[in-house]
Amino acid sequence: MNAGGGGAGQSGGRITLADLVRQEATARMSEAEKLTAARATRLYFQRPEQPGFLVSETEAGPLVPLFTSVERLALFAGACAWASTTVADIVELLPEGVRALVDPLGERPFLLDVEALREPETAEAETSRTTGEK
Repeated sequence: MNAGGGGAGQSGGRITLADLVRQEATARMSEAEKLTAARATRLYFQRPEQPGFLVSETEAGPLVPLFTSVERLALFAGACAWASTTVADIVELLPEGVRALVDPLGERPFLLDVEALREPETAEAETSRTTGEK
């Protein structure tokens, strides 16, 4: 079965059975369930000597490269010390003004939308704090 356009988890432009099942399950989820699942996703990163993230300075500003698997991290950084955590933790721990780029060498790298992944009450409190609303 050809899904067209290729994509993550696809081989040679063909969608796998696991991808099809995952897409069908995701399509049946509510927005809250999708947010919960996204926040629980584990991402991997190169571990610096001091606690925190290795931040790369780019023309587009500071970025932290994150990966969906240890194998993708190894393709990017080679043999290195690594750590992993959930998207929820990354959202809370990422320094202000630093963006997260997921799978930078993959077929479909993407910027993690930190604001969209915040807990709803956290996002509301942050908006109130910055706009002065209660």
